[in-house]
Amino acid sequence: MEYSPMVPGRFLSRPNRFIAHIEIGGREEICHVKNTGRCRELLQPGTTVWCLDAASPARKTQYDLICVEKAGRLINMDSQAPNKAAGEWLSAGGLGVIENLRSETTQGNSRFDFSFTKDGKPCFLEVKGVTLENNGVCAFPDAPTERGVKHLKELTALAKAGYGAYVLFVIQMADVKYLHPNDATDPAFGDALREAARAGVQILAMDCKVTPNTMILNKPVTVKL
Repeated sequence: MEYSPMVPGRFLSRPNRFIAHIEIGGREEICHVKNTGRCRELLQPGTTVWCLDAASPARKTQYDLICVEKAGRLINMDSQAPNKAAGEWLSAGGLGVIENLRSETTQGNSRFDFSFTKDGKPCFLEVKGVTLENNGVCAFPDAPTERGVKHLKELTALAKAGYGAYVLFVIQMADVKYLHPNDATDPAFGDALREAARAGVQILAMDCKVTPNTMILNKPVTVKL
C-alpha cells in the first residue's frame, strides 16, 4: 500500500488520542492521529515522524500522522494500514491459491475482516496490527481489547464447526525477532489466543517493509504463545 504525498516532522505532544502537535517545516501543526491506541513508547517528544498531507480544505487538520522513527526503526502506526496491506497480500497469493476473496464479511452474528475459499473450504480471517516492540520482540495488544477477545472466540467457534479460521498479526515494521501475546496487559486475550490455536485457528504473523510512504507485508514471524 502507498501514501502520497508525505512530509517529515518532529513530534511535540499528543493532547488526546485523536490529535498530535507536530513541527512541520518550522511551524507547529495539529495532525490527525490514525491510531487511537496508547503508542506511548512511539510518541516521545522530539521523535521524527512522517505525515500524510491530506490537502483537503474540508478537513479540520491538514495532516495525518502515519510513521514514527524509533531507535533507527521506521514503524507505521496507521491503524487502517494492516487491513489494506493484508488485502494486497492475500490477493497476491500470500496464503496460496484462494478464491472469492471478500472484505468485511458477515457470518452469523459476526463480522470478519476477510473471507475466502481455500481448498474448497469457506475461511474467515481477522487482522491485528502490531506496533508494540521492545528490542525486536513484539507484543499484542498494547491495551486491553474486549473486541479482540470477542474476535478470537468467534474464530474458535468457526474452527470447531469445520470452517477455516485465521488470525493474521501484521507487524508494522521490519526485522523483528518474534511476537507474543501481551499477557501482562491483557491476559484474557492471551488465553483466548491459546485456546484458538488449540481449536485449529491458524495463528500467523508477518513483518512489513516500511518506508515513509509504503507498507508491504514481507516475511513470516514466529508467534510464541
